[in-house]
Amino acid sequence: MDSEKKNENRHALECLKEADEAVLELRTAFARIGIALPSLRLDPISYARDKPCPLVELGRCTVETAQRIAAALPRPDGGR
Repeated sequence: MDSEKKNENRHALECLKEADEAVLELRTAFARIGIALPSLRLDPISYARDKPCPLVELGRCTVETAQRIAAALPRPDGGR
């Protein structure tokens, strides 16, 4: 395997690791405010390419969960 291909593979692995960590961080942050998104994961299509570019799939949720997420986010005026 040539040096360029090794670098590409290393970069791809780093991207996937970073994406996995982001999903865990997001899941943990939601858990702190009592919200669970069961389908939160990496989008398998986005990292199954020759040059992976992982996307985080937030998935579907109930209307109540969507409202709770919206209420937990800061408002433009700085309030909640």
